Amino acid sequence: MKTIEKRLCFAFFLLIFSHTTSAQLVKKSSSGLCHSPESRWYERTTQYTAFDSLDACMASNGRLPKGMTKTAISKENPSKGRNDYSRAAFGHGWDDADGDCQNSRAEALIATSTTQVRFADAKRCRVVTGRWISPFSSKIIQNASDIDIDHVVPLAWAWHHGANQWPKDKREQFANDPVNLWPVELSLNRSKGAQGPDQWLPPAGQCGYVARFLRIVKQYNLKPSRQEAAWIKAFITQCRS
Repeated sequence: MKTIEKRLCFAFFLLIFSHTTSAQLVKKSSSGLCHSPESRWYERTTQYTAFDSLDACMASNGRLPKGMTKTAISKENPSKGRNDYSRAAFGHGWDDADGDCQNSRAEALIATSTTQVRFADAKRCRVVTGRWISPFSSKIIQNASDIDIDHVVPLAWAWHHGANQWPKDKREQFANDPVNLWPVELSLNRSKGAQGPDQWLPPAGQCGYVARFLRIVKQYNLKPSRQEAAWIKAFITQCRS
């Protein structure tokens, strides 16, 4: 009986927490419009993909509603105009630090495949097939083209939680760190976007996902908000009970 009560209390906590934080999200509608809280359609948008910033939403091929501009939004909320996230701040794509022609995407695919991978040609640069078990769904994926390499801690999330203060070489290291790279389904990675675990969880392996997220946050000394840190702590505690 106590276990049931604990789970109910935890569920109530999540409900209250999500209610207090959702108003700060940027909502990307099914039509691809990025609604910040300033949008008159914000409250009416109930089916959406959540992002933690307008820049992250627009980086996912989103667009602003007609009549709205980023300049106008920044004037209404000056704090939202600071430290704008740019993918280029973390390097231009996947790095090949050791110069062996296998970039960090290829190396992540090689390291996580449960069978020997097959390459596109004799140069052994691009992986085309293997056997990967998605940590987001436990499904088996065999074609590399069906895989996105997920940043467990999204780059935009890291930027807004301290990475904007890092030197560029540290950001590039973070973007290509194997610990932060997971092979997952295209659709699940894109539904996650730049959200932290308090806003998005995979359908499977949730405890392992949040534990890994926290490990990377601590490793890189990122700074979750007080509410985010409380949510993560409560979730990890629930996983251990």
